[in-house]
Amino acid sequence: MGSIGPAGAIHPSDGQGAPQGPLKVAYEGFETMSRVPSLSSPFLLGFDEIERALDRVAKAADGYPPYNIERIARQNSQPERLRITLAVAGFTRDQLDVTVEESQLVIRGRQQDDKEHHYLHRGIAARQFQRTFVLADGMEVLGADLKNGLLSIDLARPEPERIVKTISIADRD
Repeated sequence: MGSIGPAGAIHPSDGQGAPQGPLKVAYEGFETMSRVPSLSSPFLLGFDEIERALDRVAKAADGYPPYNIERIARQNSQPERLRITLAVAGFTRDQLDVTVEESQLVIRGRQQDDKEHHYLHRGIAARQFQRTFVLADGMEVLGADLKNGLLSIDLARPEPERIVKTISIADRD
């Protein structure tokens, strides 16, 4: 018994779905593979919080609602901005919440089931969602706008400060 893999190639299996032969080694190694921390270098000190934020982002990989993130260049006296646009067709302003919680931008949508209508077919379901974006230190939410089923949230990008501090070396003998 075998399975059909990429490009139609047939890979042998043991009848239980586990690959045999050379593929079995790769498969078994994948089962026991553990996640290697991405910021585990001894030269990266104090980045534990960033690693936890990356883990939270990876776990929140639901695709609804779809969104865009665009960079808006400086204009006149306004700083460079980021704009997050979410497709939230069918939601009203009252059904949407935009909050900043512990350096995370959280967008929630809540729709109630429509009990007044008797549907013969219902392809547009009342749906709830929560979409979270981790914000860098200093990021500021400028405002949110709902137009034509698109929720746009503007963020100000902080200007990085260049700080050079000289550390004196004590002479101890």
